[in-house]
Amino acid sequence: MGNRSDENNPSLMRPTMFQENLRMGSGKFVAEVGHNRRALSTINRNIVGAVPLPCAIKKRGLSENHGICDKNPSVVHRPITRKFATQISNENQPCQVETKKPVHNSSILIEKVSNKKVIVDVDEYRADSSFSNPMFVKHTEAILDEVEIFEDIDLMEEEVEMEDIVEEPILDIDSCDSKNTLAVVDYIDDIYAHYKKTENSSCVSPNYMVQQSDINEKMRAILVDWLIEVHYKFELMDETLFLMVNIIDRFLARQTVERKKLQLVGITAMLLACKYEEVSVPVVDDLILISDKAYTRKEVLAMEKLIVNTLQFNMSVPTSYVFMKRFLKAAQSDKKLELLSFFLIELSLVEYDMLRFPPSLLAAAAIYTAQCTLNRTRHWSKTTEWHTSYSEDQLQDCSKLMVTFHHKAATGKLTGVHRKYSMYKFGCAAKSQPAQFLLDTHI
Repeated sequence: MGNRSDENNPSLMRPTMFQENLRMGSGKFVAEVGHNRRALSTINRNIVGAVPLPCAIKKRGLSENHGICDKNPSVVHRPITRKFATQISNENQPCQVETKKPVHNSSILIEKVSNKKVIVDVDEYRADSSFSNPMFVKHTEAILDEVEIFEDIDLMEEEVEMEDIVEEPILDIDSCDSKNTLAVVDYIDDIYAHYKKTENSSCVSPNYMVQQSDINEKMRAILVDWLIEVHYKFELMDETLFLMVNIIDRFLARQTVERKKLQLVGITAMLLACKYEEVSVPVVDDLILISDKAYTRKEVLAMEKLIVNTLQFNMSVPTSYVFMKRFLKAAQSDKKLELLSFFLIELSLVEYDMLRFPPSLLAAAAIYTAQCTLNRTRHWSKTTEWHTSYSEDQLQDCSKLMVTFHHKAATGKLTGVHRKYSMYKFGCAAKSQPAQFLLDTHI
């Protein structure tokens, strides 16, 4: 104990102990210890031998007025504690300390360089023009600039979207029937492409009555209006009605008929259509009875043979009905729209002038006119236009005629269709107000 070193006695500390080992530069000092390692090792061998942690230290006890950063530092009167001795014991890992004036509410930048940490005042760091911005600061500023640019771009795009008209998408009308094998979703487009391609084979000349010497357009209209009522009385399918009228027109376009045989042509065409479409077919005697026994069974069968030979047994033709079902699906129709559409197209069956329109156009125009009637405004969606292949412009002539037929349906001489669709069973579709605005305005 008598040989205890005076170096650990703070009262014997001399001003020249650290002065030779203090090196000043740019507000930093480095404390290096040379010949004092022996004395420090006697304090705590484990602390002296441990690897010091790189750090930045600012102790108030070092200097009250931060005089340690002056060119002529004053004497440091501080006891050498174990912690302080550990920090100055390793001369291979000097600790750089930068003292600075107290800064209130100032951001501090900590930069890690080669296992060292240096505390830097951001304001002083930026004020010094000899140093460029740290890399991560530049990166952060660049990101902020990019964010501002993207925000400006987003605002511009939103303004453009508001100015532009949003294009209506074309819906997949068959997605709901993907698991319905009867809907034949895989082939439905091909089927209707075939119908559209072959529909001309079911069309007749719009002036075929010229070759008829004993009948005219009015007689045809009377016959069809009566057959629509008979069709309803027998509770037959809609397909049967449209095929029946098609058979009549195709036969009359190729064969001259006497006036007294015109009704016979009508009931025989109904018989053929029932055989093609219906499960339960009316017997011949029922047809004779409905015609007030104007014809015999033999005459009916003879006319049946004449018709099928004239038409070469071609009964598989696309009518307006097959297009109506597809187009109504594309229009996402409800029951009200469906009934009104069929009311309009059955009115068109009676009219001879409508023979100039192909079946697909008649179906599309009926649905378009019904939509306008119910909505009281023009409506033709992109989906419906896509599946019908008809634009709104192409439907105008046919639609205007349908509005005219609707307007006079209740007051004309032929009221069979109007009476049918005035019933509750058919949603009183005939009582809807006609879309007169289609006649008064242009697109």
